[in-house]
Amino acid sequence: MIDHMGIAASDFSASKAFYDAALAALRIGPVMEVTPEQTGGYHGIGYGADGKPFFWLGNGGPRGAGMHIAFAARSRAEVDAFYAAAMAAGGQDNGAPGLRPHYHPNYYGAFVLDPDGINVEAVCHSPE
Repeated sequence: MIDHMGIAASDFSASKAFYDAALAALRIGPVMEVTPEQTGGYHGIGYGADGKPFFWLGNGGPRGAGMHIAFAARSRAEVDAFYAAAMAAGGQDNGAPGLRPHYHPNYYGAFVLDPDGINVEAVCHSPE
């Protein structure tokens, strides 16, 4: 089981604005921040829910070429909201919201590229 994961951004401010908007549509938000003063150089924002960060955005440049991250959505409407928010926040389309029955009949996902080209998805596995 994975406890948390992190990525590094080439433009921390731009990536933070992107993830703040896109993840808010999934009810995921910043729950913790560590500063360069605390860590000796690393600046990170921990996104999560219920006080537990599980996705970290940090400074230090892109290291995730070819990386894919999928966030669970509670409904298809949340997938649609994620996609709209991500696109409005500067994401690039990598697959509009819709069914992907080649995975399974109820797989409803949307894909966007973040400011560093990381493929970020929101997916709902329920029939509505």
